[in-house]
Parts: sequence; C-alpha cells; structure tokens
Amino acid sequence: MAENEITKIFVVDDHPLFRKGVVQLLQLNPNFQVIGEAGTFEAAVAGITSKEPDLVLLDLNMKGTSGIEILSAIKKHDPSIKVVMLTVSDSPNDLLQAIKTGADGYLLKDLEPEEILENINRAIEGQVVLSPVLTNALAEALKEKRDESSRSLQGLTEKELMVLKGVSQGLSNKLIARELNISDGTVKVHVKHILKKLNFHSRVEAAIWVCENNIKL
Repeated sequence: MAENEITKIFVVDDHPLFRKGVVQLLQLNPNFQVIGEAGTFEAAVAGITSKEPDLVLLDLNMKGTSGIEILSAIKKHDPSIKVVMLTVSDSPNDLLQAIKTGADGYLLKDLEPEEILENINRAIEGQVVLSPVLTNALAEALKEKRDESSRSLQGLTEKELMVLKGVSQGLSNKLIARELNISDGTVKVHVKHILKKLNFHSRVEAAIWVCENNIKL
C-alpha cells in the first residue's frame, strides 16, 4: 500500500469489548480509517452497503447469524470489497467455507496485534492471508473438496486472462497494473468481470481454482 493511501475499514463482531479493541488497534496505523462497526447482520449489511469500505474485518460465529451469511451478502453487493475473517475457529471446514464464499483471508484471534496489522496490509495488497497454522488445513480441505463445476476461460478477453494470471500469482492490483501498463482502476474492473464470468466470489477463490487445476495462462 502506498504511503498516505487511506484504507477504509469496517469492523463486524458481536462482542463489543473485542470490537472496540480491534478498532483501537486499527487506529494505530495512520493509513487505516475505521468508518463503521456493527454487531448484528442487519447493522453490518446496512453499514457496509452504505459506506462502501475497502476492507471488512468479520467475526465468524455471531449470535443470531453467522459471519458466512454476512460475507455472502457483502460479496453479492460488491465482490471487490475485501473481507478478512477474524475468528477463534480453526476448523478446516469453517476455513474452506469462508474461502469458497469469498473471504480474502482467515485470521485467528490469538494472533499478536502486530501480526493482525501486518496481515491486513497484505490483504489490502491482494494477497491471501491465513494464520500460519491454517495453511496445511486449507490445502488438505481443498484436496478433499475440489470444485467440480465446469468453468471455461473462453469467455475471457486477452487482457482479462493476463489479469487472471497476476491474480493467480497473488499479485496486488497495483503490481498487475504496473506489469500490464494500465491503471489500478482498470485492473479492478477486469477483476470484477473475471469473477462474474467465472462465477467466483473473490480473487482468492479464482486463484485457488487456477492453481488447483494447473491452468496455464
């Protein structure tokens, strides 16, 4: 992330004390601007759709709803909004469901504060962020539950294929733009079109699909 580039963040957690702690942690970084917080499905969806954050930190297990339901609603509204789960659950099934629904990261709440901030920065740059102990769990879960739905690259333009290659390599929009000599905004539009054409909820899911199927771009 470029210096002085402000990232708008929305925090969703049904525990007020923990939520306030996360907000205070984010405020330590002058490049982060917390534009809202919520503890329920209704408040989260209303706040996020009206305020259009760049990134949402989202709890998984919440009273009366689930983070997955909120995640799904966010991605249906705007797939380009990055969503990082922040949870106590280290279940491989929870992890896989979150990634498949469109999560851009999955972090455990027992991470050190500086690790959380570092991972948020990485997520903003377009990288997949996982708590280290979950990396193997995701790999194993993907082996067991491959996506069998048929997808084809034939509907993608040449430029979209080039952008998809960058996404599959974990590059941020900024780096893809630099390599292709186009603007960040143009890359963002291409990513949106790619996700829609291939029926993916997030760039993370698209990257996993490319790698798992050994697709050559």
